[in-house]
Amino acid sequence: MEFSHKIKSFVACLLLCLTVANAQNRPFQPGEKLTYNAFYNLGMIWLHAGEVQFSVDQKPFGGKTAYFFEAVGKTIPKYDWMYKVRDYYKSYVDIDTFNSLWAERNTLEGSNKVYENYTFKPRDKHIYYTIKNSKTKLLKDTLQVSTNSVFDVLTLIYQCRNLNFERYKVNEKFPLRIILDGKVYPIFLRYLGKEVVKNKDEKKYRCIRFSALLVEGSIFKGGEDMNIWVTDDDNRVPILVEAKILIGSVKAYLRTMEGLKYEVKALVR
Repeated sequence: MEFSHKIKSFVACLLLCLTVANAQNRPFQPGEKLTYNAFYNLGMIWLHAGEVQFSVDQKPFGGKTAYFFEAVGKTIPKYDWMYKVRDYYKSYVDIDTFNSLWAERNTLEGSNKVYENYTFKPRDKHIYYTIKNSKTKLLKDTLQVSTNSVFDVLTLIYQCRNLNFERYKVNEKFPLRIILDGKVYPIFLRYLGKEVVKNKDEKKYRCIRFSALLVEGSIFKGGEDMNIWVTDDDNRVPILVEAKILIGSVKAYLRTMEGLKYEVKALVR
C-alpha cells in the first residue's frame, strides 16, 4: 500500500509517541496467526478471490532477539486470470523500541513485479535499500532520515495495533511515516469511533474504526478510501478491512485467529 500526506507538526509527532504502548503491553505475541478471506466486488457480486495471512514470531537479528513479522497474500488460482496476486512481506523489528530493523517486499500484482529490501540503522538515521521492479533497473542507495520512527509497510500494520485510540477524539489523526519505493511518506490514520461489526461467520465484535489515506498506484485509488475495524479489546485484531481500488472495491474479513496474547473480550454475546 502507498500513502501520502504532509504532516510537519512537532506536537503531532510528540502525541504519536505518547499513544504507543510499551514493549510489555504489545497487543500481540509470538505464535499469533491471523488469516483473512479477501472479496472483490464485481458489479452486484462479491467474489471470494483471495486470502491473506499474517504471523508473528521472535528470531535472532543483529545479536539480539527481534520480532519477526511475515505476511502472505494471494489470489485463489481460479481467479488468477483476472488479476494475479502473489505478495510476500517480511520484517524484523526491535522488541523494545519497535523500530524497523530490516524489511523485504516481494510482490506480483497483475503484471507488476516489485522487490524491495531495506536495512534500517535507527541510531544513525540511515536506511539502506535495494529496489527493482518491472519498470526500473536494480537500484541501490542510502536514505538519510530526520527520525528513526520510519516504518516499512508490514511493521506499520502492527504499529497501528499499538496505538492507543482512547486518547483521541473522533476525526482526530495519528501521524506516521512509511518508506515505500525508496521514499519516506508522512501519512495519517483518522480515528472514526466505535462500532459493532458482523464478521462473515455471523459473529459480532465491538470494534474501533479508523481510516487511512491512500495514494493512487497499481491497485488503489488516491484518497482516504481504506477503512479498518479492529477489536475493541487488548488484542486489537483487525476484523474487517474495506478499500476502493482502481476498478471496484475489496473487503477482507477475518477467517481465523490463533495464538492471541489476550482473551477475546470484544465478542458480542
